[in-house]
Amino acid sequence: MDTSTSAYRLMELIAISGECSPRVLAHLHLSTSYGEKLITRLKKEGCIRTHYKDGLRGYRLTGRGKKLLLGKNPARFSFYLSGSSDTNQPRSEYPRRLRLQQASIAYAMLQCAGVEIFRDRKAPLFQPGTGQGAPYHMALPAFYHSREVKELGAEAIKINNSRTIGILLAPEYIYAVFCTGGALMKWEYRTELKVKALLSYHASQGILSGSRGGPRYHPDTPVRALIIGEGMDTALKLMESTGGFRKSYFYLDSSFDFFHYVPDDSTGEAMIRLLCSPALQKALNGLLLSDLQPPCSDYGLEHDALRDGYPVLLSYDFDMLRLSRFRTALSLRGMTGHLICFDFQKTVLGQYFRETASIETIDLKKFERRFLH
Repeated sequence: MDTSTSAYRLMELIAISGECSPRVLAHLHLSTSYGEKLITRLKKEGCIRTHYKDGLRGYRLTGRGKKLLLGKNPARFSFYLSGSSDTNQPRSEYPRRLRLQQASIAYAMLQCAGVEIFRDRKAPLFQPGTGQGAPYHMALPAFYHSREVKELGAEAIKINNSRTIGILLAPEYIYAVFCTGGALMKWEYRTELKVKALLSYHASQGILSGSRGGPRYHPDTPVRALIIGEGMDTALKLMESTGGFRKSYFYLDSSFDFFHYVPDDSTGEAMIRLLCSPALQKALNGLLLSDLQPPCSDYGLEHDALRDGYPVLLSYDFDMLRLSRFRTALSLRGMTGHLICFDFQKTVLGQYFRETASIETIDLKKFERRFLH
């Protein structure tokens, strides 16, 4: 089987997900008609099957499909296609299937954004004995599935109940990645705090500190939350959530210092590229701030610049915690502010800030042409 084809790329994503959402086809940049033909062909060849239950349709590998991939690249797939893991033997309960499908969309987005997701092309960071042999080079950004992180052993047990689907290692930043779909996800503050603590420990003196090869982070490296959800409307639900009964659902707390929201479509792919590149962010900031006045400490609120005396916040990275602080501070001081964001973020920010802030937008297509190509 040709590994460069769309068919193979789809099977790869099904393998590491357990069950793939039909929406993954759009992230493979396939038209609806071609996507349907591809699925029909792979089913006819006995490589995949449709699993339909409780109104949820997904794609799973057949025994033949697994055998094909394992024969082609055991180093990449044996971790996912052996034993009783969710990826090799996906369960049939709706919540677990939905979680697998949401993760499949995230993996496709990360891959499209230039993030390395495959096991055979990454350093074995979390595996026992890592760093005891020869030093290894590691290209960033790279994503590690939550099961890969759990290869740490006993110290990873404390984060077993975390909602994270894995860890995204980018130059200068570490992201814990979450999928919320179109609704509030379950959330346990203390568990997610332990995720940040574990990653911060490894950034300062463990496997992420460069002491044993691999990425070299410093003790103050920010550990950020990156939340992928359906469209931009979900961001509003997250920002306005109070946690529900017994605070068991997501709300903006202090478990992480940054909560970036990314929609699960092509605009989200562009955002992931940007969030993974400090150099890109610096260049964009320089452009946006060039005709603004510097911030003023006398204002007593967090802001990036001034325009005609009004505080300006660069909001394109959609850090929900920072947006929440800005809105609260403006309200308390009876001030109005100014936001600079991408065009696709404007509607939700308008609903969230109402009369408290005016909004200027960056054309995403122009940004992509100038910075991403």
